[in-house]
Amino acid sequence: MSAAVEWDAELIRRYDLTGPRYTSYPTAPNFHSGIGAAQHIQALRRSAALLRPLSLYLHIPFCANVCYYCACNKVITKDRGRALPYVQHLEEEIRLASACLDPRQTVEQLHFGGGTPTYLSHDQLRHLLGTLRRYFRFLEEDSGDYSIEIDPREADWSTMGLLRELGFNRISLGVQDLDPHVQRAVNRLQSLEQTRTIIDAAHTLQFRSVSIDLIYGLPLQTPQSFARTLEEIIALQPDRLSLFNYAHLPERFKPQRRIASEQLPPPAAKLEMLQASIERLAAAGYRHIGMDHFALADDELAIAQEDGTLQRNFQGYSTRGYCDLIGFGVSAISKVGELYSQNDSDLAHYQNRVAGGELPVARGVLSGRDDQLRHAVIQQLICHFQLDFKVIEQAFDINFPGYFAPLWARLRAMANDGLIRLDDQHIEVLPAGRLLVRSLCRVFDGYWQPENPTGYSRVI
Repeated sequence: MSAAVEWDAELIRRYDLTGPRYTSYPTAPNFHSGIGAAQHIQALRRSAALLRPLSLYLHIPFCANVCYYCACNKVITKDRGRALPYVQHLEEEIRLASACLDPRQTVEQLHFGGGTPTYLSHDQLRHLLGTLRRYFRFLEEDSGDYSIEIDPREADWSTMGLLRELGFNRISLGVQDLDPHVQRAVNRLQSLEQTRTIIDAAHTLQFRSVSIDLIYGLPLQTPQSFARTLEEIIALQPDRLSLFNYAHLPERFKPQRRIASEQLPPPAAKLEMLQASIERLAAAGYRHIGMDHFALADDELAIAQEDGTLQRNFQGYSTRGYCDLIGFGVSAISKVGELYSQNDSDLAHYQNRVAGGELPVARGVLSGRDDQLRHAVIQQLICHFQLDFKVIEQAFDINFPGYFAPLWARLRAMANDGLIRLDDQHIEVLPAGRLLVRSLCRVFDGYWQPENPTGYSRVI
């Protein structure tokens, strides 16, 4: 499958709309309070009965400093002592959930996110991994996909050695931008040397993959300054690179109110940054996986896309999306079978519920047949940029054109515009449409309300 991306300014102007990122379907805004601990426990027991492989996510919400652009669920504090009771409650939640599972189920994937996971002390990290290994069966010989997000300001060589010893084999680093003026504007001062030190350690210690996150559209960025950042990052040779569009939503995310709107680059400059970055990454050997993600051709994501096994979940693009995903910690999301469930997003409420011996699920949604069908369609389009109607028809016993007849006029319009190629058996996303695939997926979103598009980022 070709990984080419074609830049079409007119198409971008027409289809650069707001919409979900489709890390789930139904998406998180459709979760409701009718899903709680009881439904989550039932789903875990069904997973155990089927001996389903597992993916575990642990949310560590703490950060020492606030990054003004951040939209994550986090707790800003320099008091490291606040992490200890949280880790204790996290370990109790792990114990409660594991009691509903079968010890023979294998953990194929593990991810620590946040916040800043390396905010925890070395002893806390050791104890937490010890607890996980006590209650869950991990793969041997470094064959699992075990990753952690790292803030280079909160880690050093000894941290990296510990993480490798504990079994982590992938790291993701937040960088965002290397320009000091931009860094000051978003309150994230991080030198190139700090980033290089962590990557050098990862390569020396034989971590399997290094991923770097960048953001375009931050205050005081220019196409020229962002190009310099990208050149420095490419020189570090990460295996994967994410290029996120900054979504300025100060009405939703309080830290963003500290960003001066007049310092944000204009839309034309943002598009220039994105176009130049895509071209430069392609020249450096990075393949466009989809949306914001790029990977070298020999990376597992690129290989999975090539052989048709790539999937997408709350951790982004994944090679192990077939696992039941269990989230631990405040605000963490699980997908077990057809049930999505999310933990309480308030730290005090989360800890109180766990202390009371209760799994802290606050909301979620159970996917119905139509949800599962649309999810399968969206997965194929967003991961592989093509869709064979027969595959969906056989899996769900439908006639695809008939089932989606109300959407056909919109699909034909997209085909006429050069976004897709459409016939009575296939949809293929054309090179000019790859950057806009979220707009195509939105057509198949049965929950989308065009009259209420607020709260979502733009496609580009």
